Amino acid sequence: MKDGPTEHKEKVALVDLRKDRSLDALARTGNVAQFVSFRPGVGAALTQQYSRVSGYPPNHEFGGLERALSILLAMSVDGTINLRSYAPDSPRSHDFIYGLRRLGEAVAVAQRLGSQGLYVIANETVDIHDGGVSGVVQGDIVEFAPDDTPRCVEKPGVASLPKAWAFGILRTVYGFQPDIETPRNSRLEFSIHPKPRGWKQSHTLAWEFEELSEVTATPTFAWPNRFSRHIGDKAFGLLMADLVGVHVPQTTVFGRRVAPFRFGRSTGSLEVWTRTCPLEPEPGRFTTLKGWTDPFRLMAKEDPDHGAIASVICQAAVPAAYSGAAIVTIEGQLHVEGLPGEGDGFMLGRDQPKELPATIRDDIAIVFRKLSEALGAVRFEWVHDGQKVWIVQLHRGATQTSQMVLVPGEADQWHSFEATRGLESLRVFLRDLPQDAGVRIEGDVGLTSHFADLIRKAKRPARLHNPA
Repeated sequence: MKDGPTEHKEKVALVDLRKDRSLDALARTGNVAQFVSFRPGVGAALTQQYSRVSGYPPNHEFGGLERALSILLAMSVDGTINLRSYAPDSPRSHDFIYGLRRLGEAVAVAQRLGSQGLYVIANETVDIHDGGVSGVVQGDIVEFAPDDTPRCVEKPGVASLPKAWAFGILRTVYGFQPDIETPRNSRLEFSIHPKPRGWKQSHTLAWEFEELSEVTATPTFAWPNRFSRHIGDKAFGLLMADLVGVHVPQTTVFGRRVAPFRFGRSTGSLEVWTRTCPLEPEPGRFTTLKGWTDPFRLMAKEDPDHGAIASVICQAAVPAAYSGAAIVTIEGQLHVEGLPGEGDGFMLGRDQPKELPATIRDDIAIVFRKLSEALGAVRFEWVHDGQKVWIVQLHRGATQTSQMVLVPGEADQWHSFEATRGLESLRVFLRDLPQDAGVRIEGDVGLTSHFADLIRKAKRPARLHNPA
């Protein structure tokens, strides 16, 4: 009989160290989801161990299972709780019951788990679809995504950035500084929420923390990613340009999933451009117009199913001396095109590029070097106001384009398209093109225009043909 209690205490200590005690320790310095933990007793009885509930002292004793779960349900932001369980000799989880709303059901489930000799942690349900993000801070790297738990980092498509950049973007988008302070040799799972949550009722939740002996991770900087789709591809690219430190016009983002936010610099103009912001680049497909229009009506009109447009951006106009775009060619060279004045006609393929002054090209090359040193190969749309370059769109990655080849490759057959037919006709043409066919573009086309971007996005062999 004496060996039994001793063995049981050893198992309790092991579990405390790996589950309950780690939550308790994490809550001493950070905000955690509200929880009450229990260890199994005699029969179905459960004995409270630790707790963190808003408005109550740390590890407050609630006087029984039913009262503890009743208060936890009442304090949960969404009125639901989860129950997770694990065996006393292993921290590996067993049953996980999500989204319990009724007290009687929660008590019955907890008692059933306790009768099996399992330890139980009851915690408030954390809504991962509330417009916030979850992720991991590891060393000087942060990776995150919306609509997921911190385990999102085990899936493709997370935003992966240096800590200062990641927190800069999250602070801009959500309006508060993430409450995360971690030593470099550590790993913290976290989530960020528009509404206050957790026992400290703040916007940042800590999920799990561990110390590491070595940190070697490096950021990828890649987009599109799940977060860039969340706020819109153009908005994410401009945020990255702003973080690099180049000139970005003051931009207000009206999103479907996040509250409006603003960044960028004053251009000195009172005019604005309204630009739809798809989840991923859709060259020339959706509206861009000079002037103000209702962003939510525009999204409802052009994307009623909410499947293509993430946001609309209202961007301060730049008094345009010259406008255009720049790409990196297949040879790794910067290729700049543009024309005097505003460049919307050029980007849509209606206007042809003109010779640019050397001073304009030099200014663009300086901005390109600054962007590429931070991000790698980039392509962007620019406006020059006569004194400096402004970035109005930014994407990452080189192209396979050369002077006469938009997309390299061979085809069994070649179909010609007259550039004068326009962008929307090209979109239909590419959609209906046979799988074994390539494209021969007849006429003048800017290599940096939306016209050329659309062909590159289709990934069909494409060549330029201009008899003149």
